[in-house]
Parts: sequence; structure tokens; C-alpha cells
Amino acid sequence: MLAGILDLDRGAGLPLPEQIYRKIRAAVGERRLAADAPLPSSRELSRQLGVSRNTVNAAYELLAAEGIIAVKPGARPRVAELGALDVAQRELQAKTRAPKISSRGEHLCRDVRSDAYADPLLRQGRLQPGAPAEDCFPRDDWARALRRAARHVSGGALLYEDYAGYPPLRRSLAEYLTRERGVRAKPEQILLLPTAQGCLHLLAQILSEPGDCAWLEEPGYLGARAAFASAGLRIEPLPVDSEGADPSRVEGSEPAKLIYVTPSHQYPYGYRMSLERRLQLIDRAREAGALILEDDYDSEFLFSGRPIAALQGLGSGDEVIYLGTFAKSMLPGLRIAYMVVPENLTDRIAIAQRNSGLLGNVHTQAALADFIESGHYRAHLKRIRETYEARGRLLVERLREGLGNRISVDFPVGGIQLVARLPPDVDDRAVVQQMVSKGFMLAALSGYGLKARLNGLVIGFADASKADIDAGVKALAEAVGTG
Repeated sequence: MLAGILDLDRGAGLPLPEQIYRKIRAAVGERRLAADAPLPSSRELSRQLGVSRNTVNAAYELLAAEGIIAVKPGARPRVAELGALDVAQRELQAKTRAPKISSRGEHLCRDVRSDAYADPLLRQGRLQPGAPAEDCFPRDDWARALRRAARHVSGGALLYEDYAGYPPLRRSLAEYLTRERGVRAKPEQILLLPTAQGCLHLLAQILSEPGDCAWLEEPGYLGARAAFASAGLRIEPLPVDSEGADPSRVEGSEPAKLIYVTPSHQYPYGYRMSLERRLQLIDRAREAGALILEDDYDSEFLFSGRPIAALQGLGSGDEVIYLGTFAKSMLPGLRIAYMVVPENLTDRIAIAQRNSGLLGNVHTQAALADFIESGHYRAHLKRIRETYEARGRLLVERLREGLGNRISVDFPVGGIQLVARLPPDVDDRAVVQQMVSKGFMLAALSGYGLKARLNGLVIGFADASKADIDAGVKALAEAVGTG
């Protein structure tokens, strides 16, 4: 009766008991085996199939556990009454009852990066914006810090005790940010999350209502745009010029609920926001009752002079939430970012963080605290700053040599990417498409705008070797045309 049903494939990776179970189950569901039909005994079926009796018994046990067959002592197994196990009907129901994305989910699922990047998966490519230098990562020092963390971290830290962040790292960050960036922060105000994107998403969800207004630099960080859009906010462009974001040029009179800026090193242009503009922005936020989200993502990479103190330190401490990440100074794969929140919001946001599951790896946090306290982090920043400056200058020199007046680009004052402007007759998205086909993950500047018409390329240089730069400029000259 099982002829044509139990054709076993001994060369397949699926165990024989699993094959027998699946084939009988499918035959019952498709009504090729009727209800109450008898099945061979385990002894008989093992002889027919040429397998051990244990193999058949294991399959029968799985079928009996699901109620597909009934097994009684001293009797042959029989197919159970299974009106619900109708494969064709269940497949039809599955098609008509497929899960649907909610209206809130539609906001969250929108891919805002597709406007700037030709590769929707954002796979690694040469000259990619935002990519730090993997070849500069201090593997040996970091490995030793991780080993020490694995040996010494114990107790509640390894469970759920410190969900807002590993206390020694919060203390180290408070000292570092106060000393280096002029941030006013107590350790308990610092919350550690896996990514800066996660920080922005969490803050947008809990500090605004759908339909509220948010200001975003134009051009500006696509991750912030995604976070605001997923919260259902209406985004108004905050224009940027050589002095950084200009709050006096925001169109419309409706006040913002959230204002996102990168004042120390504007993304992607690289400008620094003037002190006058910083104070003006704080005043506007106070008037509107808005919160400024200050993303200080790569302030450590200033190539000359001393960086301007953080915006957060200029106000009372209640107008600004300060965001930082180790994705650029170390590597994105470490998954460590942080935010400094006003004291009156700390406890509530920490609970929201835990409810959202945005918790960081404890051993990584402990290793980073060790890395900072030992002085390795400061030494690492000095090394990569010099390397990044050299690579950025080389890229600009090669671009000017290879493309002449077909491109406009300035030497970077810091950071890990730069903007090269293109002439009006060149489509930046078409150029990006051509570059991606050759293994270069550039981004189209036009995709970073909201209302303004922008045309250019965002090019990363931190992780670029001389060979990458030379090959990239040659490919870019072919894509743009130099005639």
C-alpha cells in the first residue's frame, strides 16, 4: 500500500526516519492514504525498505506524536481521522491569509538608502562612504582586551543587571566625553545601544507623535531620515552651507519636535557648524520645546586644529541628546553606540531601551572600557587620523588629476568620506550604477536631499588603498567622461 510513496534517497542529507515521516505525512494530507487505513508494522516496513526497525520506529513515533497515525500495542498502525490535514486546502488558505505589513510597518520597511546607493543590500565595496579602515584595526590589542573581559566579567553583568550599559564603560565614556568633547554627562545619563541608528529609531518612537515635524540637514544622514520616517514624522529640510546647518533658512513656521544635526563634521559635506549657528539652533529649540539630536559620529577625525566643543555642552543640558558611535573609530561590527540623555528622561528612555531589546554585548563593552582606560584607544585614534588624512589627500589629488574640471572637490578637513560635485550634464545616479558594476560602492549625492536638487558623489577614503584609489579614479573618469 505504500508503493510509490516511500521512495527513499540514501544519498540525501535528510535522515531516513525524517524522510519516512515526511512522505507518509504528505500522503495522508493529500488523501493518498485514507483515514483508518492500516500501515505495515515496523518489522514489515523495515524489511520492505531495507532499513533497520529502529529507523521505522523513529518515523512512526514522530507521526504518532503529531496525531497523524494511531499506534496501539499488538496492532498495526492506522491512519488517524485528520480532516484538518488537507495540504491543498491549507495551501489555498495560506495564499488568501498571507501576512500583511501594517501601516506603521510600511513606514519602517521603506528603503530610503535606495535613493543614494545602487546596491540595495549595501554590500561592501571599494570607496564606500562610512567604511572605516579594516587594515588599521588594532587586532592584537583588541583581542587581549576581549580575553581579559571574558575572564573577569561575572555576576549580574552577564545576566540582565546592566541593560542600559556596562557601568565601567559608562564611567569611562563620561570622563572621555567631558575631557575631549566638552559634554556634560554623568555615567548614569549614558545609555549604550548596538548602533547609532538604533538610538535614533528609539528616540523618534518615544519622543514624538506621528505627524509631528522633524528637521533634518539637507543633505543629511539617511539613517536619521529612515528613523524619522518610520515614526511617521513629517521631515522638513534644514539647509546646509559652508558654516553648517542654518536654522534661519528652514521653510514654514511650524516648530519642530526633533532636530537632527551633525555639527562637528556635517554629513556628508564635512563642514563644521559655526558657534553663532549653534547658539541660534539652541535658541530655536528652546522656543519650540524641541529636542536637538546631536550626532557626533566622527569628531575624532579632525586633521588639523582642535574640534569645536560639542553642541550639548553649550546649552543647559536639557535641549540636546548627544549621540556617538564606535562604528567609525573602531569597526561597525563591534556594535557599540551610545547616547547622553537629559537627566529627567534617563530612567524612562532606559526602560524603553530594554523593552525594545536594544541591548549591547557585555563582553564587548567590557573590552572597550579596558581599551579606553589602558590608553590604547587614544593611540589608535592618533594612528588612524594620520592614515585617513593621507588617504583623503591622495584621493583628492588623483580626482583632480584624472577628471580636471569635470569634478569639484576640496581636501577633507577630517572624517572618512568626501563629496565630489559633478557638472549638470552628468547624472550622479547613473555614475553610481556604473561604478557599482566595477566593485566601487559610491553614493549619489542627489539621494541625500529632500527638496534641493543636488548632484555629486559621496566617496569614502578611510579604507582605500593606493590601488583602490587609482582604479576608482580611472573607472570614475570613464563613467563621467573627461572630454
